[in-house]
Amino acid sequence: MSKVVKLMVKKINWFAWLILVILWNYGFPNATPLQDVIVAVILSILFIIIKRLQSRGLQNRASRSKFKN
Repeated sequence: MSKVVKLMVKKINWFAWLILVILWNYGFPNATPLQDVIVAVILSILFIIIKRLQSRGLQNRASRSKFKN
């Protein structure tokens, strides 16, 4: 996968995380600071898992290439 595509996927993931954090903050304005931190950490972990799954999928695709040595 090219560097441009990797960068685009990285930016999309970051914007998705940011949108979810903003939705949480506006959806639950009375949440305590501790709840805000917990949700941000959970979302971060979720997106780390998504990132790893995406990289595994790309590695599997590359290994199935017809140009493999």
